[in-house]
Parts: sequence; C-alpha cells; structure tokens
Amino acid sequence: MGAARPNRDPETPGRATPVEIFFDVVFVLTVTQLVRLLDEELDGTNVGHTVLIFGLLWYLYTGYVWLTNHVPPHGPARKLLLFGGMAGYLLTATAIPDALDGTGLLFGLGYLLVVAVHLTLFHRSSARAGVRRLAPYNLGAAVLILTAGLLDGPAVPALWGAAVFTQTVLPYLLPGHSWLGAAASFHITPAHFVERHGLLVIIALGEVVVTIGMGTPLTQLGPGTAAALVMALALPAALWWTYFTDAPAAETSLDHAVPATRSRYASRVYILDHFLLLLGVIATATGMHAVVAHPTEPTGWPKAFALCGGVALFLLAVADARRVLRTGPVRGRLVTAALVLASAPLGALLDAALLLAALIAILTGMRIRDAGLTRRALRLVAGRTG
Repeated sequence: MGAARPNRDPETPGRATPVEIFFDVVFVLTVTQLVRLLDEELDGTNVGHTVLIFGLLWYLYTGYVWLTNHVPPHGPARKLLLFGGMAGYLLTATAIPDALDGTGLLFGLGYLLVVAVHLTLFHRSSARAGVRRLAPYNLGAAVLILTAGLLDGPAVPALWGAAVFTQTVLPYLLPGHSWLGAAASFHITPAHFVERHGLLVIIALGEVVVTIGMGTPLTQLGPGTAAALVMALALPAALWWTYFTDAPAAETSLDHAVPATRSRYASRVYILDHFLLLLGVIATATGMHAVVAHPTEPTGWPKAFALCGGVALFLLAVADARRVLRTGPVRGRLVTAALVLASAPLGALLDAALLLAALIAILTGMRIRDAGLTRRALRLVAGRTG
C-alpha cells in the first residue's frame, strides 16, 4: 500500500483555481473599458471618472481575493456564487463608458450584485465578525451608486465620490464601527494572495498587448511599423519583468510576518499600491494606442503624458511595495520614474517611436543596474561566509 496522503484543510487555499482565473479575466474587462473611455477623449473629466470607477471596482475586487483566501471555491455552490459575482462585474464593465450618465442604473445594479455575492460568501467564513462590520460600508456604497443612477447633473459625481469615501476612508475614521475593529478575524495565505494578484497583473498587461495589435494600421505595414510593434511589445514585457522580480520576495516577506502585520502589509501593498499600479497600466495602454497608430508622428501632450505617467505610476507603486515589504532598494525605481516622466516631450513634440525607444532604454538600464546590485550583494554574502 502507498503512503497515506496528508489531510488538507478544505478551507485553506492552495494555488489559484481555474474559476478564480476566469473571475480575473472577467474583471479585466473593466480595464479594457476604461482604456476605451480614455482613448475616446483624454481630458480631465474622463480621467476623474476613470479614477472614481476603478477605485470603486478595485476595492471590491481585492475583497474577492480576501474572500477566496477564507472560502476557497472548491464546491459547486461556491463556484456558482462566484459566477454571480462575475455577472455583476460584467454588467458594471458594460456600463462603464457612460456610467456617470446614461448607464448609471445598470452599473449600480451590477455593483449591488457584486457586493451581495461577496457578503453572502464571506459570511460563511471564519471572519463573520469582520464581515458584519464590513457590510454596512459596502452596501451603503452600493445604495449611493444606485441612487446616482437615478439622477443626473452635479449630484452624480458627488454621490460616486461619497460611495468611494464610504468604502475606503470612512472605516478608518470610525474604527469602532467598522471591520477594522475585527481585523484579527481576517487572515491571508501569502502564496495564494501573491499569486492571485500576479495573475491579474499579467492579464492586465495583456490589455496593453491587445492595444498594440488593435491599434496597428493595416494599411501602413512596413519595416518601420514592424520595428514599432516589436518595441511596443518590449515595454509591457519590461513592466512584467519589473513586477515579477519582486514577487517571490513579497511572498516571503508576508509569510514571515505575524498575522496582524501581514494583514496591514497586504492592505497597503495589494489594495493601495496595486490600485495605483493598475491605473498605471490603464494609462500606459491609452498612450500606447497613439504610439502604434502613428509611430513616426508626435503623440501630442495628453497621450505622451498618459504613456509616461502610466509607466511612472507603475514604478512608484512598485517602489512603495518594496518599501513596505522591505524587498529591495527603492531609490532606483524612483529615479527611473523621474526619467520616464522627463521623456514625455520626446513623444509630444518629436516622434512617438523615439519616446517608446527612450522608455525601453530607461527601463533596460534599471534592470541592468538591478543585476549589478544583485551580483555585488552575492559577492558580499560570499565574502562574509568564506
């Protein structure tokens, strides 16, 4: 007889399940729609709407990651409920282009479904005390969004802002009446937590690649366009490399932290920093469209700032994650972000392909510097142990 398999706690998450990955694919439609919104008209109004919409939806997405850490979707009932959450996200994503105007009610109904499924599944976990305190804030935000869908005029963005405030800020102002007072009831499994967010980042960066393919003019295919396509692929590849260089160290840092500190780290890095990081991906994809559509022409200031600002925001989020988790030096990421922003005039005034080449060169230089620091650290360790 073979050795008996060790009993595994069915409530302990292992690797990300296929239904969770499918959930992420549906959620990334949000990113696609926000890129579409910004691409139609890149102005202050649409930028503000993008931040409001993504802030609201991102907060609940992270809630679903915490959820599946407590309630792994192993059974049919849980999977079906997750599909209900996906349906809600599909409705919200579909309504995004006009969410603060004509399709606000559809968005609100989808958002209420997302909240209801989240609370229903989470209430079956060991974190019931925290969920009971969490519910009023999430349901209150959903009611505000539904109300906004029934109105028009200045009240709509005000209600949206109030909804974001209710979910993300108010619990910190009223800790005695929010889930923060029962934070000890929440827990995370670092390997699963880091993997889920990493998979989402991969799928979101795929949106940049989609932008490359969809934005290429088929009537102008030639050596220059082919070169621009290759360079365009190199940029999201560099962002991918930058992010996943830190992933193993992030998992180790969370694994070694005591539960209370682990939850605090996870909240900072995987809610706030990843919100900024993914906003960076959205902006990068928006700017990339102008580059691949007209690689030999200036992009203009809005698209150049979208591209450079998106890459810089991505790097700043990675830098803050490094600072919080103590997974590597921060200065190099900050300097690189500054150089990226300083490159914007190249695309705005001269040539889109020139800007893209400059960004790739800057990110490549950062990676070469990282490799040099790693070699020096290894030699130092070897000298101490020799």
